[in-house]
Amino acid sequence: MERVHELLGRMLFMRRFEERVIELFEQEQFEGHYHVYNGQEATALGAMDAVPRDDYMYTTHRNHGHLLARGADPVALMAEILGKANGLVGGRGGSYHAAWPEGNVPVTSALVAGNIPQAAGTALAAKRRGTGQVVVCWFGDGAVEEGAFYETMNLSALWKLPVLYLCENNSVPARYRAMGQYPSSTHAAPALTEVVRPFGIESHAVDGTDYDAVHDLVRQLMERLHRGEGPFFIEARTSRWPGSYGVWPQLTGGRFQIGWVFDPASAPEVVREWTTESDPIVLLARRALERGAIDRQGLEALDREQSTAVDRVVEAALAAPDPRPEDTFRHVLR
Repeated sequence: MERVHELLGRMLFMRRFEERVIELFEQEQFEGHYHVYNGQEATALGAMDAVPRDDYMYTTHRNHGHLLARGADPVALMAEILGKANGLVGGRGGSYHAAWPEGNVPVTSALVAGNIPQAAGTALAAKRRGTGQVVVCWFGDGAVEEGAFYETMNLSALWKLPVLYLCENNSVPARYRAMGQYPSSTHAAPALTEVVRPFGIESHAVDGTDYDAVHDLVRQLMERLHRGEGPFFIEARTSRWPGSYGVWPQLTGGRFQIGWVFDPASAPEVVREWTTESDPIVLLARRALERGAIDRQGLEALDREQSTAVDRVVEAALAAPDPRPEDTFRHVLR
């Protein structure tokens, strides 16, 4: 019961965090493009809970959820998004390049597939240095279109690099998430797991809305990577949140309402089908309610608690100082 309560709380925190990012942008509190992680919370938490802190992680333009799941300070992450001096990298990275070197997240590349060769390079260094460290590399299905992906898969297989390539395919309809074959919206292959098999890389597909399924698979593969096996490829299948269909994230249907768990028909039509069939928070909450692991009162209280926690994060980040002009060229090689 405590585990379900904790997991739901963490997922709700991530959801409320991302909602506030959208609102802060609309309030012109920061500039530049950004993406949010709504609807993929179970994938990040399931994976990161199985990855030791000593191992490395490389992430993408949709990085907020990965960093929160990894354990980054949410105030420092929000401050980074807002360009504040006490952000994870001093406000220099913003949303697209929020890194956490202290947490073994050296850099973040917003280029599609840009982080894949970076992850391979770190894995090669770890292997040659004999540190025993492993690298987890996140990317979306669009990265599988890029030449850098194929070049890196080839070298990773040839050199037997200790890397877990974790592809989040958020273009899969709910009814196909647990099935073996469904093409990406951007790739002609019948399934993304088929793309890497010619390189001799073991690949797996998993329902990315199922925390337990993701966690169990990643844990098993991480154990094997630490034994010298690999590399491995996972296609985590999720269904895109309607607010992420446009060029800019939108709070389509408004903020998530916990009441939608109990009354799916009360969700706005634009998000009703997705909420009912694909929202990992709703799916987990319903299973927990059926098992008696939580009740309605407890779930509503948990949501209020996490919403308040995110409000405090936002308040602290907004109050943080802006970078000083005299620090403009700090860390810049001239």
